[in-house]
Amino acid sequence: MSAQPSTLPLQPTAELPAITLPVAAGDGIGPEIMEATLAVLKAADPGLSFHHVTVGLKAYESGLLTGIGEDTWQAIDRHKIILKGPITTPQGGGYKSVNVTLRKTLGLYANLRPCVSYHPYVTALHPSMDVVIVRENEEDTYAGIEHRQSDEVYQCLKLITRPGCERIVRYAFEYARAHGRKKVTCMTKDNIMKLTDGLFHKVFDEIAPQYPEIKANHMIIDIGTARMASRPTDFDVVVTPNLYGDILSDVAAEVAGSIGLAGSSNIGHDCAMFEAVHGSAPDIAGQDIANPSGLLLSAVMMLVHLGRAKPATDIHNAWLCVLEEGLHTGDIFREGQSRKKLGTRAFAQAVIDRLGQRPSKIAAIDYPEREPESLIHPDVSIPPHVASKKVLVGVDVFVNWDTGTRDPNELGAALEKLTGEDFRLALITNRGVKVYPHGNPQTLRTDHWRCRFPATTEAVDGQAISRLLMRIAEAGFDAVKTENLYTFDGVRGYSQAQGE
Repeated sequence: MSAQPSTLPLQPTAELPAITLPVAAGDGIGPEIMEATLAVLKAADPGLSFHHVTVGLKAYESGLLTGIGEDTWQAIDRHKIILKGPITTPQGGGYKSVNVTLRKTLGLYANLRPCVSYHPYVTALHPSMDVVIVRENEEDTYAGIEHRQSDEVYQCLKLITRPGCERIVRYAFEYARAHGRKKVTCMTKDNIMKLTDGLFHKVFDEIAPQYPEIKANHMIIDIGTARMASRPTDFDVVVTPNLYGDILSDVAAEVAGSIGLAGSSNIGHDCAMFEAVHGSAPDIAGQDIANPSGLLLSAVMMLVHLGRAKPATDIHNAWLCVLEEGLHTGDIFREGQSRKKLGTRAFAQAVIDRLGQRPSKIAAIDYPEREPESLIHPDVSIPPHVASKKVLVGVDVFVNWDTGTRDPNELGAALEKLTGEDFRLALITNRGVKVYPHGNPQTLRTDHWRCRFPATTEAVDGQAISRLLMRIAEAGFDAVKTENLYTFDGVRGYSQAQGE
């Protein structure tokens, strides 16, 4: 595999303005892959200088539960960008994820993860794969709102908002339009989560017609993920809520060849963060064997974002030359296919040595010259938002209740006496399954019961709910959570319980 790449004279980059980039090396293999990446960046773009900031274990150990030093916040505020290595979040003790904190605090709502096959130079399950995952980056279960409500039951809230859906869906279509992509696929689980995932799908269907040149379709996330693993060429751009996008992009990266090659960008209104998809891999840290490609390709995305097309093109093509020549780090090295196994530093040097060259077999990259990327601001509701008529029509009361038998008929009979004139007890569910009235005795029952009290009239007020809760408490029941039941323009804003 001794490809002879074509060589073009390496053009000077003096015309590019000098710029300082905050960089956070991170933990585990982070420092060594960051060192390798910065060496390549400096060789290709002498106008760059780097400001090292503190994130990860050093910050945690200094007492910062967020894992982010004040110098980091100041640098991001000044420069509106950061290149970040992988982070290790300590277990327990209230430590927060650096990634989640940065994404949410800075409003980095769009996580862009290209997944490209470089077969046969890197073994891939699907040689022609070229998919971009656009992942919503702030909402969903990553809101991190969890509660323990009883001895047996824990809760995680899934929050999906219309503004959050609108801007990530629009970002996906704008990205597709700007990069000549032909199709955007939305993936949700709205056959089960009809309100939250249903909103994401609904907004997708509202926005898609505004991009008539781009094909749009929707898939349920489970079959969609299976198709990504088996037929990834069916996809072009995929947009998903947060959790699905996290999982789907890892699947796509592995199918493309290796998660170690996957870069990503996190885009917001005022700033951006670039990072590899993979983790900190502490088991191989300090051994000079880690693959810096994921972080290096993230840095290429950063250069494109900054409007520095020439060095981005040079680095990407030099990297392709290295792959094409079979010069591989251990994670992608294959006997009989690769030519030489390189360590982290040697791999970076191989890229530097090929700056100005273009691959002869893999398609070369040419990033167009343009101004620094303008951030998309898709905040206008589609259609323009009009406040709904919101009517309170009842309440779900979640009760922590346990007896030797856990007989729902006993609980139901007691609560029927507490409804008063404003409510009736419609049903009781356990883990979402109806157990009263007329439940199945075979249903597994925990110590956590949802008791639905619809109003006996068309509407009810908060004071009536307070009186109901007071009666429940005075009767000795532990109400651990309540959810008000509303209609919006006459449409119920809560899920219908099984058997209701």
